[in-house]
Amino acid sequence: MKRNIPGRITHYTLAWCVAIIWLVPFIGILVTAISPLEEVVHGWWGVKLSSLSLKNIAGAWSHPTAPIGQGMRNSFIIAIPATIIPMFLASLAGYGFLRYHFPLRRPIFVIVLLLLAIPQHMVAVPLFKILNSMHLINSYTGLILVHTAWGLPWIILFMRGYFSTLPKEVEEAAYVDGAGPYKTFFRIILPMSWPGLASVASLQFTWVWNDFFLALIFIYNPNRLVATQRIPLLRGQYHVDWGIITAAALLITSVPLLVFALLQKHYVKGFIGFSSK
Repeated sequence: MKRNIPGRITHYTLAWCVAIIWLVPFIGILVTAISPLEEVVHGWWGVKLSSLSLKNIAGAWSHPTAPIGQGMRNSFIIAIPATIIPMFLASLAGYGFLRYHFPLRRPIFVIVLLLLAIPQHMVAVPLFKILNSMHLINSYTGLILVHTAWGLPWIILFMRGYFSTLPKEVEEAAYVDGAGPYKTFFRIILPMSWPGLASVASLQFTWVWNDFFLALIFIYNPNRLVATQRIPLLRGQYHVDWGIITAAALLITSVPLLVFALLQKHYVKGFIGFSSK
């Protein structure tokens, strides 16, 4: 054990150095968000503790031009259904691809995998034309449908891989006891798959919440702009209040961080189960 002490010291020292390097930008954003502008312009590291306040956060939340509070509400309206709907549909599809044999199963699954390689910029114009023909431009429904369709391929792949780690004997026992396919899936498979679902939920929610490109294309009503769309609007024509902007960024970032913190335990288990197959 004594021979390993120098190695462990080196390991922990490197880990702490990396952690500090990652924390420094976040600390800078946090200090800038709660400090007056006249002190921040000289460097956030020289800010006096006595001058710290929540004035910038309150100003960003209820900004007269682009209130972040309203934007976060709009982001929740989009992110929650755009997370739950593809999780449900992709779980059914992933389980079907794994357990059931049907015509063209392999080619269809290959197509699903190929959809992962399509960049958003390539399909932006076709998507706009489709939603415009359906009168879904500038609506939450249209953006939710786009995020749902965009999330389905990777969630199908992820859940299929996670379902393959579950013991098949449990399903066979359920069938012996008289449970049908739907009852087996909803009463047995889904409860056993909570770690995988938690991993999917945290990733999909974070991606939808942080989306800027798709929201910029499909949402343009000032009252319906999501949180990420409002940050550029906080910048004035002749004046930039970095305290307000960093406070807005801190508010928006806090939501996915909180989601990850709440689901961290299951998130790690889900990825371990997926990668162990």
